[in-house]
Amino acid sequence: MTGPIPIRLPDGDRAIATRGIAKRFGRQVALRDLTLDVPLGAVYLLVGPNGAGKSTSLKVLLDLVRADDGTAEVFGLDVRTDAPAVRANIGYVPERHDWGYGWMRVGRLLEYHAAYYPTWDRAYAARLTELFELSLDRRLRKLSKGQARRVHLVMALAHRPALLLLDEPTDGLDPVMRDEVLGVLAQHLTESPTTVLLSTHHPTEVETIADHIGVLRDGELRAQVPLATLGRHLRRYRTEVPEGWSSPATLDGAVLRRVVTQREIQWTVWGEEPEIMRQLTSSGVVVRESAPLSLHEATLALLDPRG
Repeated sequence: MTGPIPIRLPDGDRAIATRGIAKRFGRQVALRDLTLDVPLGAVYLLVGPNGAGKSTSLKVLLDLVRADDGTAEVFGLDVRTDAPAVRANIGYVPERHDWGYGWMRVGRLLEYHAAYYPTWDRAYAARLTELFELSLDRRLRKLSKGQARRVHLVMALAHRPALLLLDEPTDGLDPVMRDEVLGVLAQHLTESPTTVLLSTHHPTEVETIADHIGVLRDGELRAQVPLATLGRHLRRYRTEVPEGWSSPATLDGAVLRRVVTQREIQWTVWGEEPEIMRQLTSSGVVVRESAPLSLHEATLALLDPRG
């Protein structure tokens, strides 16, 4: 994608920093030159369609998948050479729940998991279990997708890690439980200093708790910005054009979409609003409206393959 849409964040303290990560599975390119900058204490949304490389990115950070090229650090630790120390600071909710030990009961799994984390908060784990309506006597192989997701959320949250890697954490949940989980996450962030990298293809569900976004398509990062910056710089301009009008050769911004209807053109443009307005009006059009996009609209525009 051309234009000034940023794919790097300004310098600062980082919980996660990757540089030039590349990963192939046979002929399939999963990640290409991935450079993630997740600020310390941020709630960072990694957004993209299925197959974009989101899950692979999280697995690289856990050293569950080895990158073919590039480097990745979590809290300044190399994820390859310091993998155990890295994982000790992470709570992880995977996209898939392939237990491999379906005979085990939920309560036994939580006890087994707790033994690996000195910071495990038993009272908090019990509260989460109740809020998520989990039966400790139920065998793992009997769990629905939504129930398995809730078990993993307890495992991820109860030791109050410094970093949460959440891969589609609301997938499989009914609307009532989805609201419950999002409320628990919001409360967790107020009680425990935590950085969150949350992978999703439904960003509006978690918009209220997020402050940064990375947009991933075909393994390539297409944007990486604070949400406040996204709201200011990505706008839709509705313009009326005179007969015989010619489009300006360039705009000092990235035109992501251009929709033409008779005498009207709607532009979706990344750039400074005053300068974009000046260029449009100087070309002879009348700007009828300039408006920010919703997060859903912004994500679709950034993911547009024509951009």
